[in-house]
Amino acid sequence: MKNPLNKRLLRELKGDIGKYIVIFILMVLSIGFVSGFLVAGESMIKAYNESFEKYAVEDGNFRTEDPLTASQKARIEKKGVTIYENFYVEKEFDNNTKLRIYPNREEIDRACLMKGSFPEADLEIAIDRMYADNNSLGVGDTLVSGGKTYNIVGLVALSDYTALFYSNNDMMFDSSAFGVAVVSGKQFAQYPDSEVQYNYAWLYDKKPTGEEEEKEVSDELMEAISNKADLESFTPQYLNQSIKFAGDDLGKDKAMMTVLLYIIIIIVAFVFGVTINNTIHKEATVIGTLRASGYTINELIRHYMAMPLLVTVIAAIIGNILGYTCFKEECVAMYYGSYSLPTYVTVWSAEAFLKTTIIPLIIMMVITYVVLRRKLSISPLKLIRRDLSAKKQKAAVPLNKNISFFNRFRIRILIQNKSSYIILFLGLLFANMLLFFGMMLPPILVHYQGIVTDTMLAKHIYLLQIPAGAIDSDNELSAAFSYVVLKSKINTNNRDAEKFSASSLKTTGDGGTRVEDVTIYGVKENSRYINADFDEKTVLISSAYADKYDLKKGAVITLKEPYEDKYYGFKVTGIYDYDGGITVFMSQKHLNSVLGYDEEFFSGYFSDTEITDIDKKYIGTTVGEESLTRVSRQLMISMGNLMYMVDGFSVIMFIVLMYLLSKLIIERNVQSISMTKILGYSRKEIAALYIIPTALVVIFSLLISYPILSYVMVEIFRVMLKQMMSGWMIIWLDPSVYVKMFLMGVLTYVVVAVIEYRKIGRIPMSEALKNVE
Repeated sequence: MKNPLNKRLLRELKGDIGKYIVIFILMVLSIGFVSGFLVAGESMIKAYNESFEKYAVEDGNFRTEDPLTASQKARIEKKGVTIYENFYVEKEFDNNTKLRIYPNREEIDRACLMKGSFPEADLEIAIDRMYADNNSLGVGDTLVSGGKTYNIVGLVALSDYTALFYSNNDMMFDSSAFGVAVVSGKQFAQYPDSEVQYNYAWLYDKKPTGEEEEKEVSDELMEAISNKADLESFTPQYLNQSIKFAGDDLGKDKAMMTVLLYIIIIIVAFVFGVTINNTIHKEATVIGTLRASGYTINELIRHYMAMPLLVTVIAAIIGNILGYTCFKEECVAMYYGSYSLPTYVTVWSAEAFLKTTIIPLIIMMVITYVVLRRKLSISPLKLIRRDLSAKKQKAAVPLNKNISFFNRFRIRILIQNKSSYIILFLGLLFANMLLFFGMMLPPILVHYQGIVTDTMLAKHIYLLQIPAGAIDSDNELSAAFSYVVLKSKINTNNRDAEKFSASSLKTTGDGGTRVEDVTIYGVKENSRYINADFDEKTVLISSAYADKYDLKKGAVITLKEPYEDKYYGFKVTGIYDYDGGITVFMSQKHLNSVLGYDEEFFSGYFSDTEITDIDKKYIGTTVGEESLTRVSRQLMISMGNLMYMVDGFSVIMFIVLMYLLSKLIIERNVQSISMTKILGYSRKEIAALYIIPTALVVIFSLLISYPILSYVMVEIFRVMLKQMMSGWMIIWLDPSVYVKMFLMGVLTYVVVAVIEYRKIGRIPMSEALKNVE
């Protein structure tokens, strides 16, 4: 025998279509957006990790002044490596960019063809896909260099250039001004020897098991090569930013999405609790009658869970479909907009399915069941009377008779619906949390862009380097390259230049934070660039360092040598006002002593004017406004797209939640509104009675939620950014965000109020005659 209650399901759906549309949109958007991001992230990480074997990515590369002879190559390969020619030329093109051109490599660092074909004929070229996108180039277009026109026949991703660093010493890559490309072997052979860079790549016969072992092996290899050839550069894979940078960055955004997911789960739980509670209030008389007719509590629970469960399951299916298609493609495009990654295959993500689908479904079922079980335990008679309160009703609160009738009526509405308004406040708090999460991100990044240039230690910072062939495996100068010779090469006559010592150490990762680089500056006495007094015990940390790790004067920081089991402890004696990086400052004498350097040792210059009298091969890194702007610009590209996606998603979710919560107030008062119609009140007067109190509560809720959210979200962001990024962005709250959020909240409520105003007009007078004792 069919259950007659099933006939009510379609009627319930039609009668409460607004609520189910809200649940449907909420679930589809949250599942689709978050699962799409997680699936895209896992797919790209898998493609990146598999590319090392699939495309035979090098274990390192080195460049020599002249090509290696067969004898030199054979002797080097006795160190347990296989050497491959990896020659290239660099050419400037008519669009003011530079390309590093390789022959199409077959044995090592193979290219992934993204579109078109590999070059075969003369003057055919396949360029990096990301470089092409940033310069509006495509297959069929042309590039001109030195009077020769190259035809672009393909777009590629080079496995050894997932991040387009021109130099491994650059702070950040610039994929607009620099790119890589491949030509046919025949075309490459036509380039004159004077243009060819004799670069070689190697693969280990037996792979090192970790970075510390890789450092030892590569240092020995570097010494062996420098003894047999004039070495110009040497870069093992673990230090190669072009290979490692993208892999280290992929997955960082997962922390942001995890925080967003937790907020969404809280909102989903809240919405299910509110909607099922509202359903029971509306259906109380029906439920009481059914209970009195002999239906059991479990039968009614199954009935009232059926429609929410059905809508949620359909939304979950559609959300996952959209997550693996539309949303995933948007997130993949975001990754491709940041890095030159190879093609990928979408992978099934059990984590995404569990977090975005299974957990919300379980939450919906548990909350719905618990609320129904508690409410349906009320006696049938109380349900029929619509008396759902567990406590005995108190006498009416006396109000001052000098208050006008309309205002007393509004106050009564506020008092009688206080539980609904508390729910409205909590709902708006959660909705504002989501909106705040989305809207505060872009201003923080824009603010950071200004900080890194405004707080520069000097207009130019030069970090010196020793040529690769001049040091041995113990990182000491070779016999053929004395310190006296080196010192003569790295001195400058620039009067603005001020020497400093510097070293890069790493944090230990305590407390679950990321292991990151910390730059330590050893500053000379009476420095013109670092405004502080130093003695042998002075150790200052940057304000960014202090803010990120919540450090104060007297704290002890522990840092370690990269790739070595060697630790240093420093007691903080003060905070230096510098938000541009995770930095430590001490006297030059103190730093040289701690690191075991000669007392006169220095490794760089601060200068407000450009240094021109030091050979570029002795300058490792130059930090200036352009390089810092490049860092912030790339950060805006890699994080900005995600931030704006989260922003848009948050706005939609806010509007949906505002609609759901506001309509509940009208639905709870349908019978009272019907009675006021019988008493002769017009629709405008009734709207003034019911909509204005709700509007006041909305405005009050919006205003009081902002200080609460400021505190909560700053703490959430601190945890999130610690996991996401190396370095630090000061969490700056843009005042205009509050204004935008308030206006958005008010405008959204105005739209909802218009909808509810129309709904008031449709409430029949006969409603007041129902449920009368």
